[in-house]
Amino acid sequence: MNAALRLSLSSLRGHKRRFAGTFFAVFLGVAFLAGTLVMGDTLRAGFDTMFGDATKGTDAVVRSAGVITAPGEGQGVRAPVATGLVAAIERVPAVAAAAPDIQGAGQLVGSDGKPVGGQGPPTLAGNWIDDPKLNAYRLAEGRAPAKPGEVVVNRGAAKKGHLKIGDTTVLRTPDPVRVTVVGLATFGGADGMAQVTYTGMTRSDAEKYLTAKPGQAASIRVRAGPGVDQDELVAALTPVLPKGVEAITGQESAQENTDMISGAFLTLFTTLLLVFSGIALLVATFSIHNTFAIVVAQRTRENALLRALGASRRQVTASTLAEAAVVALTASAAGLLGGIGVAAGLQALFPAIGFPFPDGALVISGLSLLLPLVVGVAVCLGSALLPAARAGRTAPLAALRETAVDESGASRFRAAAGGGLAALALGVTLTGVLLSPSLWLAGLGGVLALAAFVVLGPVASTTAVRVLGAPLGRLRGVTGSLARRNALRSPRRTAATAGALMIGVAVVSLFTVFGASLKATMDQTVSRSFAGDVAVSTPSFGAGGSGLSPRLAPAIARDPAVQYAVGLGKGVAEVDGEGRALTVTDPVTLGKVFDLGHVQGSLSGLGTDGIAITRDEAARRHLTTGDTARLAFTDGRSADFTVRALYGRSELVGDYVISRAAWAPHRTQDADTLVAVSLREGVSTAEGKAAVRKVADRYGSPEVQTRVEYAQSSAAGIDMMLTLVYALLALAVLIALLGIANTLTLAVHERTRELGLLRAVGQTRGQLRAMVRWESVLVAAFGTAGGLALGAFLGWVLVEASDGASDSSFAFAVPPLRLAVVALVGLAAGVLAGLRPARRAARLDVLRAIATE
Repeated sequence: MNAALRLSLSSLRGHKRRFAGTFFAVFLGVAFLAGTLVMGDTLRAGFDTMFGDATKGTDAVVRSAGVITAPGEGQGVRAPVATGLVAAIERVPAVAAAAPDIQGAGQLVGSDGKPVGGQGPPTLAGNWIDDPKLNAYRLAEGRAPAKPGEVVVNRGAAKKGHLKIGDTTVLRTPDPVRVTVVGLATFGGADGMAQVTYTGMTRSDAEKYLTAKPGQAASIRVRAGPGVDQDELVAALTPVLPKGVEAITGQESAQENTDMISGAFLTLFTTLLLVFSGIALLVATFSIHNTFAIVVAQRTRENALLRALGASRRQVTASTLAEAAVVALTASAAGLLGGIGVAAGLQALFPAIGFPFPDGALVISGLSLLLPLVVGVAVCLGSALLPAARAGRTAPLAALRETAVDESGASRFRAAAGGGLAALALGVTLTGVLLSPSLWLAGLGGVLALAAFVVLGPVASTTAVRVLGAPLGRLRGVTGSLARRNALRSPRRTAATAGALMIGVAVVSLFTVFGASLKATMDQTVSRSFAGDVAVSTPSFGAGGSGLSPRLAPAIARDPAVQYAVGLGKGVAEVDGEGRALTVTDPVTLGKVFDLGHVQGSLSGLGTDGIAITRDEAARRHLTTGDTARLAFTDGRSADFTVRALYGRSELVGDYVISRAAWAPHRTQDADTLVAVSLREGVSTAEGKAAVRKVADRYGSPEVQTRVEYAQSSAAGIDMMLTLVYALLALAVLIALLGIANTLTLAVHERTRELGLLRAVGQTRGQLRAMVRWESVLVAAFGTAGGLALGAFLGWVLVEASDGASDSSFAFAVPPLRLAVVALVGLAAGVLAGLRPARRAARLDVLRAIATE
């Protein structure tokens, strides 16, 4: 075994270039994985510290005990508590101080007239708490608000809005309120709570604009007296609290806030990065396997001689695995250092792009170091396992052979196995998509389809390269024909080299098709449901913004250019024990601006005790017109509502509709998310839009769009998602490019004598370079074509499975222009990958090349 190790090290020292591509593939994959884990640990620790510092003076929080969460909503809704409880709480001996905490949505308008924040994180407003120990924010500049209209804003929001102390601006609550900035605040030492914006008002202003009526607060913050710990404080508070109100420790509250702001975001963000790390490592697996397969094939005579001299199969196999282990350990260790550098770079980059990375040193846990190291070594050794076993099976008589023929493309077993896998994949996929809609079944079918592509690769590569390379003979003459023959020489090698690129292109194509389908679904939803001409809306994605004033729709309806205007508000309630989102609106006007399909019953007769439900939801609950449903609201009150109408479509309107009069007794801060407008006959869209904007400007200048513009803006977040996906997948394409380049470099080394003979019979350096480059392009074209086909298929699977597994109707769309760009990028990757091997081939000395054994 020691002799095998010495032989392996000697081979590595003598052929360092052979494993350069493998080294970089492992290095990049491990660095990305390690950087993701370190960044996640650092962000999580930073947010924990920030929230702990900001709320360390709050020992208990008194709040409503009941919470209602609608499906798809990450955070539940609680009823307010009475501020009158403060006096009773302060009489408890264990209490040193208590203060009401009034919270609501409030969006600042910057000095340029544009809203600050709102595309994602919340935009908060509340009362400024004078007790510095109970206030999560610290006054950094200026003073606290003392008069109506005065506010303190967090310093990060002020910077984004180019606001300074003394400036007057508008705060949307959602009604516009003129405010003057008198102070700037920090949160836990940072300029803000991540991207969340905060505006602190006087208590009277907060009650006036953020609550349904005075005397209500989201919670009450409590500070303990000397020597009282948080658990003792909660135990002392509990007996004086009314039914439906609870007290939790400050630590529990801080942890909930951390989970709300950073937990969900970090989980989603790090999961996304880990998925792409996995894709990069999967692509690296193909490249590593291909490298070792070529090296083993090139060393067939060497391994056979070792066997003839007495080396056992185990020793030859161990020698190859030892080489893989050395490459794996060195590349993974370098990848760990690279990952720490990636995390440090992101820590410096995030503030520059507007995301405040919490202050503090990088947090590097043992798991963040051990996991990438183990994964890197496992991927490298696993990829080299089959080539190593093949090396160990080398017969001593193989030393007498000059060449070996790769017949993998003609393997009947491979064709049969691949065909069986493809049939199984198709059956499982169609079951998960058409017969029994299931994302899990569809996902399993997708994985099986990928496996079928890999197994059938060598079988398909011969036909594919012949077809793709057919024009080369006519376009490039003998050079093109030779490039095509070289790509056909080893079907297994060609398929393995192209497989890495195929995976990258397939994932890019998958997200491209799915993104285009989401945009088509959005267009379909707006076109099918929205019968109006103009829309006034809030941000299309995220929790930010303050909504629209409920008085905006009636004001727009009074304009002479407008026929109908209806606002859609949001509420939440438990319907027969299940949390559900409610649409709060004017039911009479609703059916005139939105296409609700066939309506059974009457929308105009909902009143204060009626409800309208979609036909599908009613069928699920076994309800029809005239039946009653029990609605329980966050304020603890319940009532029976009569089903007075059933309607067909729910994309924009939702499954439940109640009138504003029915919602009024249970509302907190009232706001609309959309105002839909139908113009009078004869009024052009441009004229109507201008008229609506003139009215909307009096209500905080929200976005006014035509129906087409509204559909496009609703899909804006999809383009942002695709941009991020493409940026992350660039790593996978880079690793695939390195794999192609490494394979060609090894092939050039393998064909040194052949290349020398070509040069000797008259081939020029330029022709030799072109031959190698075109071979690279053919391999890339095969991988790109397979990736496009697989990605489009998986995109269709994901869209159809999502359509069957959810209440929403998904539309399938294939974007030809975007996919053409993906194809061009794949071919460009082939050109780039062939540059260095082509230059190396052209620099070969003719006489030495001919003399090479």
